[in-house]
Amino acid sequence: MFGRMKSRILVSLFALPFLGVGVWMLWSISSAFVDAYQMDGWVQVEARLSSAGYRTHTGDDSDTFEAYAKYTYTYQGQVYVGDRVSIASGADNIGDYQRDIGHNLSRAQANGEAILVYVDPNEPSNSIIDRGIRWGLIGFKSIFVFVFGGVGLGLLILVWRAPKEKDKTDPKYADKPWLLNDDWHTATVRSSSKTSMYGVWAFAAFWNLVSAPLPFLLYDEVVNKQNYIALVGLLFTAVGIWLLTWAIRQTLEWKRFGATPVTLDPFPGSIGGHVGGTIEIGVPFNAANEFEVTLTNLHHYVSGSGKNRDRKEKAKWQDTLIAHAEPGGRGTKLTFRFDVPADLEASDTDEDDRYHRWRLNLSAELEGTDLDRSYDIPVYATAMQSRHLPKRTVERSREKQDASSDKAILETVQVINDAGGRRMIYPIGRYLGSSLGAFIVGGVFAAVGWWLIVEEGQRIFGAVFGGIGALVGILALYMMTNSLEVSQDGMNIKTVRRILGIPVKRSYMRRDAFIKFTKDRSFQSQDGSKHVIHYSIYANDNDGDKITVGEGFKGESEAKAAIRLISKELGLSGDDSSDRRNEPAPAWDPAGLLSRTQ
Repeated sequence: MFGRMKSRILVSLFALPFLGVGVWMLWSISSAFVDAYQMDGWVQVEARLSSAGYRTHTGDDSDTFEAYAKYTYTYQGQVYVGDRVSIASGADNIGDYQRDIGHNLSRAQANGEAILVYVDPNEPSNSIIDRGIRWGLIGFKSIFVFVFGGVGLGLLILVWRAPKEKDKTDPKYADKPWLLNDDWHTATVRSSSKTSMYGVWAFAAFWNLVSAPLPFLLYDEVVNKQNYIALVGLLFTAVGIWLLTWAIRQTLEWKRFGATPVTLDPFPGSIGGHVGGTIEIGVPFNAANEFEVTLTNLHHYVSGSGKNRDRKEKAKWQDTLIAHAEPGGRGTKLTFRFDVPADLEASDTDEDDRYHRWRLNLSAELEGTDLDRSYDIPVYATAMQSRHLPKRTVERSREKQDASSDKAILETVQVINDAGGRRMIYPIGRYLGSSLGAFIVGGVFAAVGWWLIVEEGQRIFGAVFGGIGALVGILALYMMTNSLEVSQDGMNIKTVRRILGIPVKRSYMRRDAFIKFTKDRSFQSQDGSKHVIHYSIYANDNDGDKITVGEGFKGESEAKAAIRLISKELGLSGDDSSDRRNEPAPAWDPAGLLSRTQ
């Protein structure tokens, strides 16, 4: 208990300065609006300047400017002296306001021109030249209110409203460790979509508030200073627009579908048994709609050390189903069930440097707003079977998924039967969607690196920047331009790797030496909370060598469907007996470098 209180106090001490900055800036903004409101009734009188201009304050990183003036005016026969220029006092460099008004006042003084000032009729000694609100300055201060104040307030709320820590040594948790998580006390588990929506909005707001001044600063850098490399900063603005778009999509999705909880059967989900359940969707039943459910075992870990520590997550196992859909009480009722291998890791309730999670993803392309839901669910080594899910319903779900996977495979692999024999072609452009974006990003980084070296003379920084971009671009270009051909004759299994149609690698394996097909994780991609494991298929021989006969299959279902197709086309049979689920995913081997080549 003392340790938890100590942590709360330390976090609070860290958060209070951030909150203090936010409160201070909020007070400054509020004071400006109050002053502007009170000055609305002030009267205009003529004044004569005795001094005017602006001062430059040189700092370590930039210069700030402060307009000044001293003037005399007469109100109701009494002469007064004033020196207030604007509502906000002090120096700044937000736009050109300080320099422009200082220059205009200095010119008026030099020409002996009178100026107009606003005078408080209730206290004539109070006067001001410009009583307007500087919206640019208000916007700049608002960044500190939302970013610093938001971080400070958020940390305080998080640490003081966190649920009471449970005693892990309590005997009631020994056989039911999932009860340590307040969200896992019943078989009904809510999705994380609402929390995710708030998180996306918070991050989008933070990013856009921080980057909001950039277009104004870039204008000065590019137009006045001809520093065209500064245009790279527009990438931050583009990212901000994309984040806002993402947040709006999340909001529309939540508004349409709401919480959409899953009811697990069995509860908890079972390693070595079943993970299944039902989900009620608030949309009318339509037999044409397909709802994809993906179950993933995730390993969370921390890499690096010191300030370079970074939390990551990697998918260890994954399977996908098309859920059985039927009319339900709320609109559409979904039923699904996965058969889970026995050698996977259970859910962890603690979040230390290393822990495991089981995530259920539900997605569907629907008319209007698409459905996208994620659930962190409890899965433990209980070997329990589902008790209330109809067997025929589960079988239909698996049959539908197998048919979908078979269709996806035929869209990936071209099977050709001609004079050259029966061949399977993995064509150029099969990775076009995923690699085109990487190619563009790599090209931008490479161009910036070249600019830094040639135009700015920043050789080291430019070489690093450009080198990374070139490497990403080359890899993406390879992914877009390579193809793989797999064939067999009476004696051998043959593969040919080509780039732009030019053979760069040939491999073969004797048919009489073949013993089995295996699948293995080649790489994985991530979109938000959803992971996709990409598998490669290998033919293995009795010498322990293997050649790549298939690649780019998404998830276990497609990988198994690919093995069925490859077995048929090559006239061979062999099971997938080496999932190696508990090993780290190997580095991507697009060229089949592990293959036996002669």
